[in-house]
Amino acid sequence: MRVTVIGAGVAGLCVARELRARGAEVAVMGAAPGPEACSWWAGGMLAPDCEGESAEEPVVRLGREAADWWQAQGVRVHRRGTLVVSPQRDAAALARFARRSGGHREVDVAEIEPALPQRRGLFFAGEAHLAPREALAVLAAGAEFTRRAEGRVIDCRGLSARDALPDLRGVRGETVLIRCPDVAISRPVRLLHPRMPLYLVPRGEGVYLLGATSVESDGRGPPTVRAVLELLSAAFALHPALAEAEVLELGADARPAFADNLPRVRRVGEVLHVNGLYRHGFLLAPAMARLVADHLLLGIEPEVME
Repeated sequence: MRVTVIGAGVAGLCVARELRARGAEVAVMGAAPGPEACSWWAGGMLAPDCEGESAEEPVVRLGREAADWWQAQGVRVHRRGTLVVSPQRDAAALARFARRSGGHREVDVAEIEPALPQRRGLFFAGEAHLAPREALAVLAAGAEFTRRAEGRVIDCRGLSARDALPDLRGVRGETVLIRCPDVAISRPVRLLHPRMPLYLVPRGEGVYLLGATSVESDGRGPPTVRAVLELLSAAFALHPALAEAEVLELGADARPAFADNLPRVRRVGEVLHVNGLYRHGFLLAPAMARLVADHLLLGIEPEVME
């Protein structure tokens, strides 16, 4: 089977890799991933149980495939779990998060991340994270790129596909990359800040990604001053020493989502669309790729098919 995948973000590259691994002849139509792709600015957390606090059941179940799939592609996957904490005065927020999610245990934070000042937290030991730009580079290195669509066409253009999927909406996310060698944190940490929930993801050598805002907007320009101030303020609440961090990079883009924030496989004419991964790109793209490959090669209708 000859397949052309349009779009070289995380969804497109995962679909192309899965189909190629299962014997299809696949080419990717689009530029190699870079700053113009929303995947470039992702956190890279493979945290299905944490996402279960607010996401629907399919996100949790399908997301549990992600860490093993990425590792099988040769991507470095860090399996150190996720730590969720809250300011001491907001202990109720931690209890609420615990009720709405699974796969965790309550811990003394000092036993998991000694650098953090918070006392109690939730530890999701089965979760993982990766560096998105490294992961995209691994997939792109094994892909064949083309300028012409041939054979079956799979559209993975994200928000750019609204010409065919008018019910897509944009959800803007903004991130800050910082360096703070004085703070040693080895796994993703989520702070349940009352004004700005924050995640911090270690990138190694004292570098951390702070994210992310979630704004109903198609805007794809640079981060706003307000967003950066809120992220940095929340980071200070996580650990006061982060106030002395160097700001290395600011990033922003709009993530594609449908009304219920669940992904879809949708046929429009002869084109199969894979879209709506919302903020779960690296978490859900492997499962979406598997569902698409099962559909094209085995005739199995995806559970997320419309």
